[in-house]
Amino acid sequence: MAALLVLCSCSKKGYRNMGLDERPVIPEGQTARKSYANPVIKNNCPDPSIIDDRERTGYFYAYSTQNGANGAENVVYLPVYRSKDMINWELMGNAFGGQNRPTWGAEVTRVWAPDINYINGQYVLYYALGHLEHSNLGTSGVAVSETPTGPFRDLGIIASQDKTGVANSIDPNYFEDEDGRKYLFWGSYGAGSGIHVAELSDDGLSLRPGAEPVHVAGNSNGSNMEGAYVYKHGGYYYLFASMGNSFAGGKSNYRLVVGRSRNVTGPYTGPSGKDLTAAWYPSTAPDVIMEGYEPNTTFVGPGHNGEIVTDDAGNDWMIMHVRWSGDKYGGRPMILERLYWGADWPYFGNSGRPTYQAYGPYFNQKEN
Repeated sequence: MAALLVLCSCSKKGYRNMGLDERPVIPEGQTARKSYANPVIKNNCPDPSIIDDRERTGYFYAYSTQNGANGAENVVYLPVYRSKDMINWELMGNAFGGQNRPTWGAEVTRVWAPDINYINGQYVLYYALGHLEHSNLGTSGVAVSETPTGPFRDLGIIASQDKTGVANSIDPNYFEDEDGRKYLFWGSYGAGSGIHVAELSDDGLSLRPGAEPVHVAGNSNGSNMEGAYVYKHGGYYYLFASMGNSFAGGKSNYRLVVGRSRNVTGPYTGPSGKDLTAAWYPSTAPDVIMEGYEPNTTFVGPGHNGEIVTDDAGNDWMIMHVRWSGDKYGGRPMILERLYWGADWPYFGNSGRPTYQAYGPYFNQKEN
């Protein structure tokens, strides 16, 4: 077996150089599980979302954007995978069952950017019906199920331009605060779009009546951010988002940025001190925390991350998609990366570039 790659804290991004020992903590009585190689899902797996469902079913589940063209024999409209260790995944099928997909959207739209959650005793799946050439068709919906593999029962639109005034209303992300109040972040590229947030109803299935969207990221003239994910840590709300072109194959400059705020509705500022809604928001260090756009490398265009998962040793992990030389940069498979915290900011090892081989997460083995 190839030697394990120890993640390094050295970086051109100053706040990462904390002198920290970034080797994974090994719980007492345990030994290192094994190394793994990215991508952990080699299928086309864009815009992944993950849920730690071990307490209920014993598995992690990952969901991704539609794989295949509408109506094609091999299309999977909203793929669902499961895993015991976040490394080895098996495809379970389509979240909507068989060859089904939501029927309220235009036939040309595709099922994009799922966000999976467990709310009030049921699995709640937010998703988008989007279209690359016609962003006015981009809308977010919500569906529910008693099981993580579905079939999910579609409840229809939760955010659209007609409902909220936000163009290209895709990439929904659910966040529940410590006081139990629930929020939806959504929005993407294009004029009149950008990432917004509004409060949800108590059941999380609709926007709260009268809730006004608050613009928190992406400039107002032609938004340059998408794929919001919000996580609370150490008294701050952290908003992860993606910038750049995810569809340029081996030349993709897609990258991951982060901002934080003391309030869930912002304003969010990056490590540079610039507001994430600034017209010329920085897209270089230290605001970019994951990138990989040089040609002729193993991975380029990392971004559109999923949820943070904490393993049984207290280490944080994040999934995202990349372009990969192993499939000639044709699809967007899923990678797994360890996330660190230093000086109240998140960062990745390997100088903020995707890793190929690394130590895996630690999970206590439980009898089912």
